[in-house]
Amino acid sequence: MTRPSAPASAAADGRSTASADDRSAVTGRRRIAFAVRGGAGELPAVATLLRSLALTNPGVCEDFVVLHPGLPDASFDALRGLHPRLVTRRSSSRRDVFRLEGYDTVVALSPTTVVLGDIGELLRMRHGVGAVSRVRPGGQGGERRTVRPDGLLVVQRADVDDTVAARLDDDGGFDSDGDGDGDWGAALAGVLTPVDARYDFPARRLYDDMPVPARVAVLRFPGPSDEPGYAPAAEARRRFELDDEEFRAAYCALPGDRHPDLLAHLAPPLLRARPSLGLARTVADVYRRQGRYDEAVDVLAPVVGDRLDAPRCQETLGLCLMALSRYEEAEARLLLAAASPDTAPRAFAQLARLAWVCGRDADAHAYARAGLEADPTDAGCHGWYVRTRTEDRREPGPGPETGPEREPVPGRVPGQVPAGEQLAHVALFAEGQENAGDKVLPEAVRLCFGTDTGPRAWYRQPVHRLVDEAALEELNARRGVVIGGGGLFLPDTSPNGNSHWQWNIPDDVLARLTAPLAVFAVGYNVFDGQLYRRSRFAGSLRALVERSAFFGLRNHGSIERVRELLPAGLRDRVRYQPCPTTVARYLVPGWTDPVVRDDTVLVNCAYDRAGLRFGHDYGDFLAHMATALRGLRDRTGVRYAAHMPADERFVHDLRREHGISLPVEQLYDMSNDGIRDLFRRSRLVIGMRGHAGMIPFGCGTPILSLVSHPKLAYFLSDIGRAEWGLSVHDRDLGARLLERAAAVLDDHPAAVAEVHDAQKFLWETTRSNLDGLREAFGPT
Repeated sequence: MTRPSAPASAAADGRSTASADDRSAVTGRRRIAFAVRGGAGELPAVATLLRSLALTNPGVCEDFVVLHPGLPDASFDALRGLHPRLVTRRSSSRRDVFRLEGYDTVVALSPTTVVLGDIGELLRMRHGVGAVSRVRPGGQGGERRTVRPDGLLVVQRADVDDTVAARLDDDGGFDSDGDGDGDWGAALAGVLTPVDARYDFPARRLYDDMPVPARVAVLRFPGPSDEPGYAPAAEARRRFELDDEEFRAAYCALPGDRHPDLLAHLAPPLLRARPSLGLARTVADVYRRQGRYDEAVDVLAPVVGDRLDAPRCQETLGLCLMALSRYEEAEARLLLAAASPDTAPRAFAQLARLAWVCGRDADAHAYARAGLEADPTDAGCHGWYVRTRTEDRREPGPGPETGPEREPVPGRVPGQVPAGEQLAHVALFAEGQENAGDKVLPEAVRLCFGTDTGPRAWYRQPVHRLVDEAALEELNARRGVVIGGGGLFLPDTSPNGNSHWQWNIPDDVLARLTAPLAVFAVGYNVFDGQLYRRSRFAGSLRALVERSAFFGLRNHGSIERVRELLPAGLRDRVRYQPCPTTVARYLVPGWTDPVVRDDTVLVNCAYDRAGLRFGHDYGDFLAHMATALRGLRDRTGVRYAAHMPADERFVHDLRREHGISLPVEQLYDMSNDGIRDLFRRSRLVIGMRGHAGMIPFGCGTPILSLVSHPKLAYFLSDIGRAEWGLSVHDRDLGARLLERAAAVLDDHPAAVAEVHDAQKFLWETTRSNLDGLREAFGPT
């Protein structure tokens, strides 16, 4: 997924299309654009180019920049109907593609170009200026490479320095022989990267009605496309000379993955012109993926009705209604979906989740059981069946997150203190083979308030469960309510219409919460390029800050993002509270630092929302990691730390693509003490997940972070160690990672001392905050 578009007015005057949640400068995520330059007479050809790009590469939706000599803004209205991220900028010449502000990679095309095939290879290019070059005779019997100024260019702006720019400015664009055939070869000397000719194939080579070769991906027409003798090439172009409705219909009918931004732009007008149930579901589903749940309901509800012959539509409608917290309506729709054998397992899993969210554990268990009867192998139903099982619940050991045992149901805990002496904990409580970081974190939060982290001293309220009247009564009976930690300010994990973040509490219920409230080490967890419709969230956030006795966020990046959404009078109430996992050495009873560590480096990667993490650079990232790991394995043992089963994709991809096998530590099956002990004994942890850095750091172990999410950079900035982070998009990631890891291993005592030193400030901050909270919560 790429950055959401700005309104047309912003695009028209050349401003960046990045949204308020685009933090690519933090993570180093590449900003890519297509660019074309043309005057008024060439805009119809640009429209044909846009249609060809969308129809042959339906999963690609980068900014499309039209450089022009100064045309009126209304000239581009037709183009805006074809692409959601059209940007227009005034330009004096095509050389401006080398200076396109706001982008790291620019794919420059000619207006007379059409795209016939996959161009993913161009988007994955990382070095120099890519172009199709020709070898021509040079001086003294030598050869030289020439590049047409009107041909395809793939510009990495980091490689176009002042020297290259000056040569381009001095070059008139013509060969010395004066034949009028432009040449930028000399100007691009030293940075020219050859591109296969199939990405810039001139149609004039297809004389005498030669067919277009099947491997041609980009076809360029240096002259008119309807010249005699070029009929197959002209026909290849005419395939994309469609009117708007034909183009939208062709795009929506494409099989496979289509980019959600393009679908959301092209499908709704087609739905209005050609209403159909299938298209309505397509539009609703893309709205759902973008978090536009109300619009999805508006599209689907009128056409679906109570039809039993549209189970997938009922399922989509039910999911969107649940995301809006319209639970009764959602349940009715999901029951209709469950009537079909094809959708029954998925529908029953969602019904189980809905019932659990509403506090109906028995119903949730029954729905999960029904789903397993429909498909005994369904993982979703199995997970909810286990989670809602009430029999054989045993009292846990030192804390509810320390092992596989389940926390007892309320009212059955031996020696439980009175409710008025307990604290309530609102958090994400991971169970089973869920994210290991989400298992360690709740216990770390509780350890800040005392060594008893179990149900005797704490009342547990899962953050995703609806806070209804019964739950409100339980919370108000406690001496305080602690919310956190973790990235709870996130729109798309168990979405709800009450708050638009992870705590499912309506404003009117929050207003009647009388127990002192502490937001503790919560993070603003939005990815680069992730669209967050924040109006409801901003209202809920304001009410939360007003109600809180303490409001602490886990990094200063989150503090800035949240303060942007608050009125001036509330901004100073947002304080810094580090994640408690980062100070585990000060919290865990009986902690001792290791005298001797294992000769092991642990590595972790994350794959949730992989498109937002890697963009077009995953293959490049994997190759760099292979380079670094080969070097590391020459000097130490390397093991892989999987926080959840999905993380193990890295191990499989690395072995398949580069022949490197890594032994795996399955953290998701370990106890909290086991996880901390593994990190404590390792010499270095290289991690992509936030808690793949924060937990080992809290155990006193040196870390290097693979930055694919702003939160990793925020944490390193807070401790003054930005150099411990490397962007997953770094063009020299392999060499730089190996160099920095080697430096840690070469002087390991000094690296450990740096961790301990950075930890002191986090602990002093935490201890100061806790002193104030003890006063707010009253005596134990």
